[in-house]
Amino acid sequence: MKTIYKLILLVIIACTCSILIYHFVDKAKPVTVVEDILVSQNKLELSFLNDSEKYTAENPKVILNPYGISPLSALIIFETKDLTTPTLTIKGKDEQTTIQNTFTPSKKHYLPVYGLYADTNNEVILTVNGNETILYIQTEKLPNDFTQVSMIEANKEELNNELYFFTPSTTGYTAAYDINGDVRWYLTDNFIWDIKKLQNGHLLLSSNRLINPPYYTTGLLEMDLLGKIYYEYTLPGGYHHDVYEMKDGNLLIASDNFEDGTVEDFIIEMDRQTGEIVKTIDLKKILPVDEGHNLYTTNYDWFHNNSVWYDEKTNSITLSGRHQDIILNIDYDTEEINWILGDPTNWSEEVRKYFLTPIGSNFEYQYAQHAAKILPNGDLFLFDNGNNRSKLEEKAISAENNYSRAVIYRIDTTDKTVQQIWEYGKNLGSDFYSPYISDVDYITDNHYLILSGGQSTIDGKINNDPAGFGNVDSLNSTLVEVKNNIPILTMELQTNLYRTEKMDLYGNDKYIAGIGTRLGNMGITKTTLKNPSTLFSKENDKIFEDYNLQINKEVDRLSIKGTFKKGDRVQIILKSLFHKKTYDMVISKKPYTAMCVDVFNEEEEKNGISVTKYINDIGLKGKYYLYLKINGTVYDTNLYIEY
Repeated sequence: MKTIYKLILLVIIACTCSILIYHFVDKAKPVTVVEDILVSQNKLELSFLNDSEKYTAENPKVILNPYGISPLSALIIFETKDLTTPTLTIKGKDEQTTIQNTFTPSKKHYLPVYGLYADTNNEVILTVNGNETILYIQTEKLPNDFTQVSMIEANKEELNNELYFFTPSTTGYTAAYDINGDVRWYLTDNFIWDIKKLQNGHLLLSSNRLINPPYYTTGLLEMDLLGKIYYEYTLPGGYHHDVYEMKDGNLLIASDNFEDGTVEDFIIEMDRQTGEIVKTIDLKKILPVDEGHNLYTTNYDWFHNNSVWYDEKTNSITLSGRHQDIILNIDYDTEEINWILGDPTNWSEEVRKYFLTPIGSNFEYQYAQHAAKILPNGDLFLFDNGNNRSKLEEKAISAENNYSRAVIYRIDTTDKTVQQIWEYGKNLGSDFYSPYISDVDYITDNHYLILSGGQSTIDGKINNDPAGFGNVDSLNSTLVEVKNNIPILTMELQTNLYRTEKMDLYGNDKYIAGIGTRLGNMGITKTTLKNPSTLFSKENDKIFEDYNLQINKEVDRLSIKGTFKKGDRVQIILKSLFHKKTYDMVISKKPYTAMCVDVFNEEEEKNGISVTKYINDIGLKGKYYLYLKINGTVYDTNLYIEY
């Protein structure tokens, strides 16, 4: 017996020694680290701000594209002995496209230059104490795949030098065009969803990091037009489609709760100062998920919220459910339904009691709408995409006979009635038809911006689906600025565009140096209950080649990307000296459903699909060795990650 005990003790000692040797005589390499954009931007700043005292107004320092992502912007740096008030004039092609801005008095001057032309030796006039210094800033050509304006008609007497900012839905860049159709600003990084001007004049954009396919991002970025990021806001359910800045600066965000297996039915309010989530709204607790379906509804995307709007006068929020063809208005405190606008087909009597009753002979319901908002007078303004003009397949209208429009409804909340008081676009027919995305914006009374952003054709015929659903042969977007029912600008671009805003380039002209701040977090990544043994793991460098593996460490998460086939069973194992965590990697086009219910095409069945698993750093501490379990076999990647 003593011999057996000795053998057991020797085995334990040997195993312990082998573990200690593995961890302390380490052959594993660290996971590749992707540099934090906030850190890289700060490094750039330190490199160009370290010698400002050398430069004068007569000989200033000029840095083109200081943050590497905004090629048509620059920063001018110089110092003066006394407080001075400089003015910049960026020469345009005519008087209306010339941009001028006077800055606040200072001795140290950091002047953002916005509105340069591409592939041009731009003339910029710096005026200080009445003395002019003419600077020439040479810019590079636009990228070869850049979408330029294909048609523009403008009544310049009615227009000013504000620009039209667009975010892309298919090909293209986040960019701004002037009333001549010239590109005057763009970002090289890909930012989707809405683009907004905050109360402080900065831009609010989606992050360019995905949290889940196909388009859910980690959160939002607050940046200036130089491309400098002041804040990154991250949240567990990520961000999609729309966000609203409340009066106190908090953000009301269209988000998700992926653990529920559904998407685009979750709203959160984030404290802008702390990143804390102070309120959540789960639409599954407000509406039945199995009613009101149109032809696009799925079990996981039953509502498809694509806009968020808060109305302070009524303390209510207005949401747009594309897959139920409804506008939903709820009390912000109680979350009780105030009213619903939409075709009541496929709804039960229990819900129909909330529907508004149409009045007036010209009334039409909206279908698959976007960009719903409450106007200052209380009216409802939205883009009516008009898909099928029915919730029933047998009554659906073909795309060739359909139309999209901007429409304003007047709602009587006492009588629970609604009337249509204005529309634009119906008379343009299918040429203005956009089966997805698109936008409307209020400028002033009787002055609106309308984007039909999702036009496409297949085999020369108007397409009835989002462009990404088929092999389209053309893309187009039409922007119309309408004043007193007359178009004062029409602009076309041969791509699909998500949203548009008309904005002043110098809404915020104050440059502030310093590293950006990241607020919020993406939460703890769910682990599996069973932890596979790594004791007999295999070393196989070919798994990186066989599965096209890419493993990277971002600032707040681990990213594992690979190509796998339907039916593959994959787990990620993180093992420290005393702990082990295992994560499932769902091989699916929709991993947030946690169910492999996708239809794979023939090529995907043969070659597999690209899947990415993100493991957030919340709850992880120390050094972890990375293993992959693929179809029952555990592989040692010879990589480690430290938190």
